[in-house]
Amino acid sequence: MLSKSQISFIKSLHQKKYRKESGIFMIEGIKSITEFINSSYQIHSIYYTPAYFSQLPKNLANIKLFEVNNAELEKISTLQNPQGVLALVDMPAKQEVDMASLKGQFSLVLDDIQDPGNFGTIIRTADWFGIKNVICSENTVEAYNPKTVQSTMGSLCRVNVIYTPLDPFLASAKLPVFGALLDGQNIYQTSWGSEGLILLGNEGHGISQALLEKITIPVTIPRIGEAESLNVAVSAAIFCSEIKRG
Repeated sequence: MLSKSQISFIKSLHQKKYRKESGIFMIEGIKSITEFINSSYQIHSIYYTPAYFSQLPKNLANIKLFEVNNAELEKISTLQNPQGVLALVDMPAKQEVDMASLKGQFSLVLDDIQDPGNFGTIIRTADWFGIKNVICSENTVEAYNPKTVQSTMGSLCRVNVIYTPLDPFLASAKLPVFGALLDGQNIYQTSWGSEGLILLGNEGHGISQALLEKITIPVTIPRIGEAESLNVAVSAAIFCSEIKRG
């Protein structure tokens, strides 16, 4: 049975302020937890209902295990329908951009993405297409937001998510910058080469004015129908697919 202080601490991790203070974030669901256990991330503790114990991996040395009932799990979970198991994970040390490591490959660059579901889907998409780095403006939603973590479906443990001021980063990165714009060359006729940065803008305002001049190759996904805009996570998937295809 969990103590009141345990419940209070875990519930506090629903908020960014307390995740940042403690250096701990939450993941839920057996698939995601298994992925993190088998990664370089350090699992702090696991809270499981009896029905899910047999599904946990066997390599749980140095991880604190707590059996909980459904009512306790509902108190600490961020989900409307908890998935039977929840884990607390130590945040890794803040990463800095290693310019040399970006050479010879493509990376996604996100300018103030605000929706955690969109962000998580972009990370998952990057993982699917083998893109290792997602570089974010400092105002992009937090990678350890529970909705972001949930949306990545475990991919967060395989993709480097790095926060940095984008203006100086793009100015110093000696790589082509492909900007996702409404007015640019047709994505299906774009020559990608072997490396570059794919710059995607905010859901409502697009790429910020200060970064537009850093774009070397503006690219657009041609609109065939009447929709006003395209979801940024969908745009990211189309860009990733075209890069790998071409």
